[in-house]
Amino acid sequence: MENYFGSLALATGLGLPIAVIGAVQGMARQPEASGTIQTAMIIGLALIESLVIYALLMFFILQGKLPATADVLSHMVSK
Repeated sequence: MENYFGSLALATGLGLPIAVIGAVQGMARQPEASGTIQTAMIIGLALIESLVIYALLMFFILQGKLPATADVLSHMVSK
């Protein structure tokens, strides 16, 4: 289960700079639209960060309720 949350954090770490780079390039091309672009970028970054916070919350909620990985794998192999 930890691998899923790690990959989510990795994807967020890669996605945030891509979004910022795109917004900065857009502002460089059209300086008159920088306010609109910046607003859209901030809203997008907030949504991306909220996904990570939600995943962290789910990790802490489910941490004690999930079976051990070895138990799950042994059950899958026995089928």
